[in-house]
Amino acid sequence: MMLFMVSCNRTSNSDLEKQIDRLYGKMPQQERIAQLKSMYMDVLFDAQGKLDTAQCRRLIPYGIGHFSQFALQQPRDPNELRDRVAALQDWLMHNTPNGIPALFHEEVLSGVNTLGATVYPQQIGQAGSFNPELAELKTIQTGRLMRKMGGILALSPMVDVCRTPSFNRLEESYGEDGYLSAVMGTAFVRGLQQGDLKKGVGACSKHYLGYGGGGDAPEKELMEEILLPHETIIRLAGGRTLMPGYHAVHGTNCVANGEILNDILRGYLGFDGMVVSDYTAIGQIPGLNSSAEKAAEAINNGNDVDFPEGSDYRNLQEALDRGLAQPEAFERAVKDVLRQKFRAGLFDENPYLYSKEKIVLDTPEERRTAYDIASQSVVLLENNGVLPLKDVKNVLVTGPNANSIWAMCGDYTYPAMSYFWKRVENIADQDQPHIVKLLEGMNNRKPYGMNVMYSRGCDWTDELETKYREDGDERAWDWYILHRMVQSGEVADKKEALRMAQKADVIIAAMGENVMLCGENRDRMGLRLPGRQEEYVKELIKTGKPVVLVMFGGRAQVVSGLSEHCAAVIQAWYPGEEGGHAVADILYGNVSPSAKLSVSYPNTELYEPICYNRSVRQDPRVQWPFGYGLSYTTFEYSNIEVDDAQTTDESFNVSFTVRNSGGMAGDEVAQIYLSPTTDSQNIRPIQLQGFARISLKPGESRTVQVKLYTEQLGYYSNDGQRQWNIAPGKYSVKVGASSTDIRLNKTVTLKGRTLRKPLREHYFSEILL
Repeated sequence: MMLFMVSCNRTSNSDLEKQIDRLYGKMPQQERIAQLKSMYMDVLFDAQGKLDTAQCRRLIPYGIGHFSQFALQQPRDPNELRDRVAALQDWLMHNTPNGIPALFHEEVLSGVNTLGATVYPQQIGQAGSFNPELAELKTIQTGRLMRKMGGILALSPMVDVCRTPSFNRLEESYGEDGYLSAVMGTAFVRGLQQGDLKKGVGACSKHYLGYGGGGDAPEKELMEEILLPHETIIRLAGGRTLMPGYHAVHGTNCVANGEILNDILRGYLGFDGMVVSDYTAIGQIPGLNSSAEKAAEAINNGNDVDFPEGSDYRNLQEALDRGLAQPEAFERAVKDVLRQKFRAGLFDENPYLYSKEKIVLDTPEERRTAYDIASQSVVLLENNGVLPLKDVKNVLVTGPNANSIWAMCGDYTYPAMSYFWKRVENIADQDQPHIVKLLEGMNNRKPYGMNVMYSRGCDWTDELETKYREDGDERAWDWYILHRMVQSGEVADKKEALRMAQKADVIIAAMGENVMLCGENRDRMGLRLPGRQEEYVKELIKTGKPVVLVMFGGRAQVVSGLSEHCAAVIQAWYPGEEGGHAVADILYGNVSPSAKLSVSYPNTELYEPICYNRSVRQDPRVQWPFGYGLSYTTFEYSNIEVDDAQTTDESFNVSFTVRNSGGMAGDEVAQIYLSPTTDSQNIRPIQLQGFARISLKPGESRTVQVKLYTEQLGYYSNDGQRQWNIAPGKYSVKVGASSTDIRLNKTVTLKGRTLRKPLREHYFSEILL
């Protein structure tokens, strides 16, 4: 064994490549192949939790590149997890040919995926906050914790631009808009990586390219919008790892798609990082008979690593011997992994592999961040004046999501992953961390003298609604996993609830989905409220008492024909561990709602892509448009000013004033859109190009200064060469409260000749409040 180390922490790119070449040249072939594989670490420990060195010598004599989902496998204290990581890293560094440490990875979409860690709101809700600063704070906290535990790579964020309302993984995304997804995803990565992979956690943008409704988009849309979040993560935030999706683009599975991995990613964007497969994706490559053929197809076309267990890449030597795998592709893959490890500081004299300090989970600061995000993620869709609840004596809280953690925890949280994948049926009883349910939040925050009553009233469903389909992660192609219904542990007594309703002044109906009705591999029979929930809400409405419909879940649930009869409608998504407090504070008026929709909310069940930027007119299939959300106060917009510019100018200035014209303090999300002034201009009819979140007291005004980059007025073309074009002309700069509620509009004239460049340098407008 030779421990490979570098003595200098800072190296130039040329020095780095020389070090990679030198290490690669010293490695035996078995060690090279091992760098491209992963495994679960539990098989290397005995029943007492001690490292089984004999098992290590048998299974990983040449080391291993990666360990999969190291923090999720069993419910363990984070200090025990850290100690296991430490034992494994020490063994690898002292008992394998070149002492190469492994990359331990985990999911961190809503916090570190381990027992007791903070459960932050799901991304589809956080997108509605239009608050990248909070997104970055969340992942700063997440990254610090994970690195202490020994985690070096995160398989997050999911930045698919999801435009199909029925998509079962829409909750993991930032919604339908490429710009918003790029801003939020870039903030996620900046926080996680902390600008230095030697102390932060490496991010992995996924699921490249076009998962969730964009993979077959026309080239212009694909390159301008669907690619945008990955592009900005790579070029602005230093993203160095990427995961292709399970789906196909132009007929070829992404994990073996040379067009998107070699041509676009490495050729066009200049990506020099590591490409990792989604779990079991290589085995799903169609039309090939053997594992060796599938391994060759993936590695030849740009995929580097086989997750989760190297099931196909274990046959790479056979693929090389048979001439199926290209030697240069194999060398690229191994060097991509080594480059990631060098960048993470794993070969430094004193690498940061884990922390020796006592690790504490779910700190007060982390819970506060979870609350802040949740309170900015809840969207008020309708309100006839019943909210906020003031001078109300008796409130009935009812519905399947009124007293359940499954109203709060979306997919890829520890509770959801444990329940779905590990089949831990009693996960809701573990209370690590404490998940504040809506009923608890309503009781904790209720005003003096208010009586909060509760009866479940109805269940999520009375029969199985989850559809079985062999799609996505192959591990879920299991009849039992998908043929389960969540048991609440409560009796749903509708008659009791309706009797209570007669005594109530206001009814809070908490409806929607749960862990088995939405999430990866989980489709259901329709997009209206599941089971008999809609029927139950109608019976509540018939009592004549005001009904506030609060929906929880991972996607828009169609409520047209029902919402019109409710006194108020709220979309709370999956708001995380502090969701009960956040929703209660909004219902009681302790916080004015400020979130905006990051999707077009349909009024009919849609199974095809839809997006606001197709037209300046609202699609008739949409009930509430992108960017929409009500407040308890009102805001006035005025005084827009826009400077003209040259195509060669870097930027131009926009300014406008927002005033709180209502009687309550609140936040407004002012949205900046760009539109063409003629049909001949090669840009979308309307496209978000900036936003400002503004906190204002009653009567207070604020002037917003915006720097818009001329490149934001540009468009993509390919006449044999891909390029970004900035054309002269008149453009309409719009400022509004949603994509259809435009309050201000002014024309900017861009003068000069058409400017062409290979790639944009500036992607996001800058807000100067």
